[in-house]
Amino acid sequence: MANYIGAIDQGTTSTRFIVFDHAGSVISDARKAHEQIFPKPGWVEHDPAEIWRNTQEVIASALSQAKLSPRDIAAVGITNQRETTVLWDRRTGAPLHNALVWQDTRVDGLVAAYAREGGQDRFRAATGLPLASYFSGLKLKWLLDHVPDARARADAGDVLFGTVDSWLVWNLTGGTLNGLHITDVTNASRTQLMNLATLDWDDGLLAAFDVPRSVLPSIVPSSEIYGSAEGGALADTRIAGILGDQQAALVGQACFEPGEAKNTYGTGCFVLMNTGAEAVPSAAGLLTTVAYKLGADRPCYALEGSIAITGALVQWLRDNLGLIENSSDVEVLAREVDDNGDVYFVPAFSGLYAPHWKASARGCIVGLTRYANRNHIARAALEATAFQTREVLEAMEQDSGIPVKALRADGGMVANDLLMQFQSDILDAPVLRPKITETTALGAAYAAGLAVGYWTDHEDLKRNWALDRRFEPAMAESERARLYRSWQKAVTRSFDWASADG
Repeated sequence: MANYIGAIDQGTTSTRFIVFDHAGSVISDARKAHEQIFPKPGWVEHDPAEIWRNTQEVIASALSQAKLSPRDIAAVGITNQRETTVLWDRRTGAPLHNALVWQDTRVDGLVAAYAREGGQDRFRAATGLPLASYFSGLKLKWLLDHVPDARARADAGDVLFGTVDSWLVWNLTGGTLNGLHITDVTNASRTQLMNLATLDWDDGLLAAFDVPRSVLPSIVPSSEIYGSAEGGALADTRIAGILGDQQAALVGQACFEPGEAKNTYGTGCFVLMNTGAEAVPSAAGLLTTVAYKLGADRPCYALEGSIAITGALVQWLRDNLGLIENSSDVEVLAREVDDNGDVYFVPAFSGLYAPHWKASARGCIVGLTRYANRNHIARAALEATAFQTREVLEAMEQDSGIPVKALRADGGMVANDLLMQFQSDILDAPVLRPKITETTALGAAYAAGLAVGYWTDHEDLKRNWALDRRFEPAMAESERARLYRSWQKAVTRSFDWASADG
């Protein structure tokens, strides 16, 4: 009997396979990091073949650890780094180029050119998205225009495009031997090629971006039995759920009611608020996106604020400055001082995302005096995450008219109690950390489990959510206001450092 659900969590820095039981508890977990490739300043790439190899390896490892076989897994869900763009050969299965990662800014010139013709919001009504280097549509156009023979091969029907979910499903279900070429509505909504109202590829957008429909995957619900794995460690296991990573975390946090919000603290930070069956347009610099579509149910929408650099800033302190040996050391370093020493770190390494959308912004540390030391810089790096989250939540409240009463937190950084307390302080709202923090993988598991009847409905999933710790605000309002004013001033110092053409 199949007693468990598996989830492939393909993230920006690593790939994991996690096995969950009915209570949402982790039974087995394997992870493997992949190379981060930086060919030029602002360019960020991954090797799709390495990601596929690592995926196979972690699946086999997690099953072996728990002494499980494919027969023990009722279904598998997939969650993935979203806008990262893969182009591959339909006949050989070989990638035509490294994947262009969501952080990659090489299309800044294209963004500027499209904006000159119709403004940054020219496609927002149809897609919910502003023009930005973030989304995969322009990355796909860049690949078609710059990889030798890519466009001609695409026109001939020999090339396939997908975000990482599509790449993994295609390989899992047979690859060159009739592998499924699909993506779910959440990932499709991040290409800037899908119409939010129709949930289909939009001919007008395809024409504007010069993208042939033949390269695109079919758009499917987030929870549905798509097919079965062909061979490998998951042979004959049903593939039944796909969710972009942040939407998966929303589902994993059981945020099924309008107004419920979560923030995932990972490489970047991603705040999502459920807005229900209504796609709420944003006037405050947020994204309108598909939250999920479970089987034949109506789609559910969300407002999202995407922050490019949060956990990646801690990695930068570790890898580029050598300030810490391990990422977890940043909390120890930051606790050695009582405050930030009036130092503010704006991590606009690849521009600023929501709510500013300033592609020309670049990172800066301001307020430095001879009093400042490495402890203040470590604390400022952590506080930058909390400040950016407040900016996004304020924009959400403005767009939706719904006050955020509490924030559900997940992701790797939530183990940092100093950050979680400061987040609550600067928001003046409780921050809730669940017992199960692997909510991204859990959301993908939930989608797959719902499709095969392993879980029954939303109420079944809500019962699995349990609180680990509640952080309550303990900062004076005058101090909260002073810190936030200084942060806002620091952010303006990062603007317009880089030229629009890179």
